[in-house]
Amino acid sequence: MASGAAAAIVSDQPGSFAWGVWNKRHPILIKQIRDAYPYPAEIQHALEALLEETIAGDIQRLLPDAHDYALWQEWDRGWYGGSWLSAPFLWAESYFYRRLLEAVGYFRPGPWHGVDLFGPAKQAELATPVVASELAALDQVAAMPLASQRRALLAAALWGNRADLGFRITASPEGPATDLVADDSARIWALLDASPAATVHLIADNAGRELLADLILVDHLLTTGAATNVVLHVKPQPYYVSDATGSDVLAVLRRITTAPGTAAATGQRLWTALTDGTITLRTHAFWCAPLSYRHLPPDLTADLSHATLTILKGDLNYRRLIGDRAWPPTTPFAELTAYFPSPVAALRTLKSDVAVGLTPETVAKLDATGTAWRTSGEYALIQMRP
Repeated sequence: MASGAAAAIVSDQPGSFAWGVWNKRHPILIKQIRDAYPYPAEIQHALEALLEETIAGDIQRLLPDAHDYALWQEWDRGWYGGSWLSAPFLWAESYFYRRLLEAVGYFRPGPWHGVDLFGPAKQAELATPVVASELAALDQVAAMPLASQRRALLAAALWGNRADLGFRITASPEGPATDLVADDSARIWALLDASPAATVHLIADNAGRELLADLILVDHLLTTGAATNVVLHVKPQPYYVSDATGSDVLAVLRRITTAPGTAAATGQRLWTALTDGTITLRTHAFWCAPLSYRHLPPDLTADLSHATLTILKGDLNYRRLIGDRAWPPTTPFAELTAYFPSPVAALRTLKSDVAVGLTPETVAKLDATGTAWRTSGEYALIQMRP
């Protein structure tokens, strides 16, 4: 099925999920950002102006002296000057986060240069008792049979995504229960077991608890021989509230290493693996692009083509992988990912409108609940294309 066979999701329908992101979630987010630091008046005013522009104004370009002005000219698809709500949701939302960095002076010379506007929330999450209990649980996981370890650690990497900071902005405090609506986990393990000297690329999503679970899964892959090398891709800058950067990897690694018991040993192995190159940490400007992965640049395509398996984490990576379009939910996952340069697996909780690869029976059951199952975060999937 061609990428243009389904309409791009936009935000101009009142009451839709995408409309709610602009009109409900972002005002709360802007307030949280303004409260997180003692930003001076000019930054406070810039944040307020951005919020007003996104709800009722037209999309303005970056200033020509922005370091990535040329990139955003290249990524332009004719949406500058139009309504934020009429542009494709994926494009507009991604550009919103780039404009947030501009508003707080992240790239500009001065005292706020390089300050992660989402840093306080990320740091607070790592200090919670929940994280301590999850690290302590590794003692029990280590005593499990291999098959049970695999189920537990893959589930942790998947379910950690439901708790990302952006979703929690408008979610209930206790968080939803998660129900798996597609499960190709057996195919993931079968591929790795059949592939000696496997190289796994993991395209990370969120920092905090999710990245902690991702790193523990990476350690498991390496210590059990399911993978010989792992390449971990993170964002080059703060993005989508809680997306992981290189600094976040280091913060999570320190948290694991300073925990007692099995966690500490896991942290030391990860530290050594990063030092000796068994784990490679990489980033690329395209991970913050407003485009689907059909537009992967040649260098990333070449890099990923060497992967035995690429694992994509989270909702945004899923939207970019299959295209943020109104696909019928029974559209085959393999059909929409055939272009990807390696075997690919998606671990994702459903927190936006797009969903594919579901059976007619599953769709009927979900529709019968009468709930917003596509966006509630109550459901998750593991899908793979060999």
